[in-house]
Amino acid sequence: MTHTESKQVRLPESLGTRDRIVQVTARLLQRQGYEGTPIKQIAQAAGATLGSVYHFFPGGKQELAAEAIGHGDQEFADLLREGLATASDPADALIAVTRLLAEGLRESDWTDGCPVTATALETLGRAPDIQRACDRALRNWQDIVADRLIADGLDEPDARELACTVINALEGAEVTAQVRREEEPLLVAGRHLARLVRSYR
Repeated sequence: MTHTESKQVRLPESLGTRDRIVQVTARLLQRQGYEGTPIKQIAQAAGATLGSVYHFFPGGKQELAAEAIGHGDQEFADLLREGLATASDPADALIAVTRLLAEGLRESDWTDGCPVTATALETLGRAPDIQRACDRALRNWQDIVADRLIADGLDEPDARELACTVINALEGAEVTAQVRREEEPLLVAGRHLARLVRSYR
């Protein structure tokens, strides 16, 4: 995949206009951040008019970005659940999660990292709706990991602290993998998170 091809946003043809706008916005925010994603580009990439964008999102770019973060939240949550369900041992399952993340990054030519990081950092203190959406996403991902650990028998306080550590590590490892354009930071994080989880047994 070339760098140019990776910048194109491909969507299912069956999507309605509103869903196209949301999903295009989610992908562009993921790749370009909030400031680097103008409404005109969103409309063009979604095959919609500016009037359509404001019809569905009268609050403008902030309202749309918060909705797009919610979509990115669910995408990442689905990936987490998929990886965590691949093995009976949660430590092995975490390694599977990092492999899935690495595979997705590689296939996107290292452009599609965390769906909230860039937007969250760019809008700190300026866009409370976006900040709330980002906070919900991070807490949701932590809950998914914690639930998996609790199901394996860990005490809830330990599981929740571990889950926070897991998500923090994955966030940092994704950024490092993107900068280096290589999978190893994620794979290393997976191996060490697995050891950490095993140490609680």
